[in-house]
Amino acid sequence: AGRRRARTDGLVTIARAQGSLTFPASFMLVGDMNPCPCGFYGDAERKCSCAAAVTRYQKRISGPLLDRIAIHMEVPRVDYEKLTASRLGEPSAAVRDRVEVARARQQKRFAESDLLTNADMRPADVRRHCQLDDESMALLRAAIRQLRLSARAFHRILKPARTISDLAESAAILHAHIAFTFQYRSRRRH
Repeated sequence: AGRRRARTDGLVTIARAQGSLTFPASFMLVGDMNPCPCGFYGDAERKCSCAAAVTRYQKRISGPLLDRIAIHMEVPRVDYEKLTASRLGEPSAAVRDRVEVARARQQKRFAESDLLTNADMRPADVRRHCQLDDESMALLRAAIRQLRLSARAFHRILKPARTISDLAESAAILHAHIAFTFQYRSRRRH
């Protein structure tokens, strides 16, 4: 029970023969892994030498654990030309400003609750703060059926979609925000 509470309530309970203690355990997990043992599965320039082992290698991380990770990204090789190009990306200050505006929206949204961010939302909060129009609901319904996603995945899609809409300064979660969120879901199946 202690481990389950750590993921859902931000608490962990350590139980021993002498008694139990509960501690705060709210954290953000950031992790990475190679796509296969050699690291080149899906690479456009180098051939994977272990294609037969890919499924076994990727199954080392369980489906339920992957289901609890809200954002999955594949990071492809960066071409030398892009690394040495004179064109710079978006300045960090501009990104910071956009994030601060989104965080202010969340602070206002959750002013009357114990929540701080969209990631903190519980299922009832998701129902309240992640209303969808018919087009967005149809996309979500089709994706959940086609990809056979769990109830947990349903909420793991809506929370980032709410954040994407906040970053876009949109009061509503739009079809595009839902579609964008699906780009960050795991494409692997177990």
